Amino acid sequence: MRHLLLLAAVALVAACDPGMPQTVSTTPALDAERLDQMGEDLQARAGGARLGVALMNLESGELWAINGSDRFPMQSVFKAPLGATVLAEVDAGRLSLSDTITVSDEDLSPPFSPVAAAYPGRRDYRVDELLTLAVGASDNTAADLLMGRIGGPGAVTAWLRSHGIEHMRVDRYERQLQPEISGLPSFRPDLKTEAAYRAAMAETPDETRQTATQRYLTDPRDSTTPRDALLFLAMLARGELLSEASTRHLLKIMEETPTGADRLAAGLPDGARLAHKTGTARTDLGLNPATNDIGLITLADGRRYAVAVFLSGSTQSEAEREAIIADVARAVTQSVG
Repeated sequence: MRHLLLLAAVALVAACDPGMPQTVSTTPALDAERLDQMGEDLQARAGGARLGVALMNLESGELWAINGSDRFPMQSVFKAPLGATVLAEVDAGRLSLSDTITVSDEDLSPPFSPVAAAYPGRRDYRVDELLTLAVGASDNTAADLLMGRIGGPGAVTAWLRSHGIEHMRVDRYERQLQPEISGLPSFRPDLKTEAAYRAAMAETPDETRQTATQRYLTDPRDSTTPRDALLFLAMLARGELLSEASTRHLLKIMEETPTGADRLAAGLPDGARLAHKTGTARTDLGLNPATNDIGLITLADGRRYAVAVFLSGSTQSEAEREAIIADVARAVTQSVG
């Protein structure tokens, strides 16, 4: 069965922005044959895991995808649209980057979280600090604090819908999501370190954890399709979601993130830049529910591409999973000349 689809630029541009005037692309067309071969190779390497990949030429709107309309768990990928929603509140004047948010016991979230690790020694953070920690460092407590400030997970989903991004959804705080997918009853402040959290998981029966993980793999909550991840990235890159200043601010955080060095970034040629957001679930009982990376690639000559890679339900090592994502970026840059 053929899993790959190459769409014409006119169709995708119309779907992304019906009012956008059509222009002639000056960048080379995607090498569909090379991408098709790459897709077959990577799906074979993924084994029994589900692989979703989508690539867009941001000038022409040309799209190529594997399982592009399937849903995949986002994990921390959601923190990029969360960051955009927060900055939209700043643009609207309802929030300031200099506002202070105070952390309390009930605000703490599961690791990874430098904010939780620093508590109670430090309690006060500016919104701009939390934004960098959430989107750049993937801090779960920072993300939950920001979501709480703007109205909760539903506010992020509502903002996405207001921009026509229909299949990306945020439903739970990290302090709800992470325990639930691990089979834990709830999150407690004393579980704020990775060691304590892992110990609590180890005390949970294997069958409970396995059932929770399998449920998560098919749960539509907190998921996206690769195509909607591209739509979010494309609209962000074109300045259609935020003010110019806020767009620059978010992309700067996404460019400077230290996460995912062995994923998309590892497959890029010299001179290329990447603004991206990773997402990773804990591997438990030999199964990893999600290893993801979505981002905007700018080549040395200025050409720009959006790419999204989701790998779900893998039994492979972290190095093997990340190598698949890096090879997507490598094949992307080879396919565009």
